[in-house]
Amino acid sequence: MIRFVLKRLGGALLVLLTLSVIVYALFYLAPGDPARLACGERCNPAQIAQVREQIGLNEPVLAQYLHFLQGLLLGREHSGGAGLVLHCDAPCLGFSYRNDQQVTELILERLPATLSLALGALAIWLVIGVGTGLLSALRRGGITERVLTVLTLAATGTPVFILGLLLLMAVCAYLQWLPFPSYVPLTRDPEQWAWNMLLPWVTLGFFESAKYARLTRSSTLETLAEDHIRTFRAYGVGERAIVTRHALRGAVAPVIALSAVDFGSMIGGALLTESLFGIPGLGKTLMDGVRIVDLPVVVGIVLTIGAAVVIAGAVGDLLYAAADRRVAFA
Repeated sequence: MIRFVLKRLGGALLVLLTLSVIVYALFYLAPGDPARLACGERCNPAQIAQVREQIGLNEPVLAQYLHFLQGLLLGREHSGGAGLVLHCDAPCLGFSYRNDQQVTELILERLPATLSLALGALAIWLVIGVGTGLLSALRRGGITERVLTVLTLAATGTPVFILGLLLLMAVCAYLQWLPFPSYVPLTRDPEQWAWNMLLPWVTLGFFESAKYARLTRSSTLETLAEDHIRTFRAYGVGERAIVTRHALRGAVAPVIALSAVDFGSMIGGALLTESLFGIPGLGKTLMDGVRIVDLPVVVGIVLTIGAAVVIAGAVGDLLYAAADRRVAFA
């Protein structure tokens, strides 16, 4: 088991290093002037030259990347000049000259909103997806399975922004059960935070639950068809015990691994949901950074999203191995 953990962690570190190389090459070595994009239109030539020097664009390519990597791992401090205030503490994802703010600070400000959206949606898609898939597998061939299959296909084929708009129109405009969402931080008013996050949770959770229902159904049917399940039935073990103690455990293992990866993808990946409901998370911040061409913000958030996906994938592998010990010794 220790060897499996070390192997997965080493693989995650290698992927993170590869990700940093790709992101740097994509944003800083592509045609164009990264210093001008980072500084913005308000900067004069002297300021652009200083930014070019601070981010290491005057050095050889390898030295540029090492400078970039050093900033990610150790941070760096810059002295101001030419009208710019340049300061970055460890870890350093860059400095947004358009917002006069460190990218690390900006990400930490927007991360709680994204985490609250992802955690709430995770709970909903696991409850709905696993419950629906398990019920569909146990009622195979009946009317219940047909109805659940139709609902699952409908949820799979409905874009998340269409689902969100329908919920807003039905719940907020016509039925008036809830006011239109307006994000309130958890620390300011927990009750209002929960009410305003309810529709985004349901939208994203219901959209994601469809694939979990299909995965749980197929995994449960596959587990129920294995030889040891037939042996348990031959010895007279009750159907409820077979499902809860054996079939469900085997079916949940792939769900755990996929949930970890999807949760990592939600860190900045819920662009449409955050924009639709006005949630000031990483996804909305990334779209705003692309719109105004704020290069440091875009690079910092892309690196954060990539790191979240890689780390979540490694955690998912470890949880999968904990649920199915055969994986660790394969």
